[in-house]
Amino acid sequence: MADVPTFQPSVFYRDPMAALRWLEACFGFETTSLVVEPSGRVGHSEMSFLSGAVNINPEFSSEIIGDARMVSPLETEGRCTQFIRVHLAEGLDAHCERARAAGARITQEPGDQFYGERTYRVLDLEGHVWNFAQPIANPPSIEEMERASGLKITTFLPPKDA
Repeated sequence: MADVPTFQPSVFYRDPMAALRWLEACFGFETTSLVVEPSGRVGHSEMSFLSGAVNINPEFSSEIIGDARMVSPLETEGRCTQFIRVHLAEGLDAHCERARAAGARITQEPGDQFYGERTYRVLDLEGHVWNFAQPIANPPSIEEMERASGLKITTFLPPKDA
């Protein structure tokens, strides 16, 4: 069996077919699986990009997820509970220009961050936030990141009673 990512997020849309086409045009994602119900409605789909994968699905509620409702940001006045982070080894600026040329709304232009990545952010056609990041050649040490940000940065959880 082919390598399957350990995590595979699902993103929910009012119009998943339009989202599939948009994600292909803007980001270069490829549809790898598309399940269409007899009514013509997308039941499930998967896309790949580099070594990652994402499910693109219709809005959804069912007893199998309890009281949860999986909805597009269009359903929640633009509120989101997550964003999708995509790592690029190179070509971040060109990727941003491709997305812009295809009509994506860039909300943060490409820029170097204190934590050692160059990033840009974009809203998709229904308001999901996509964050693209590329490592900077010489990433800063934890001490340098703390000085630059004023934050305390660790690689472990503190004890519960701290």
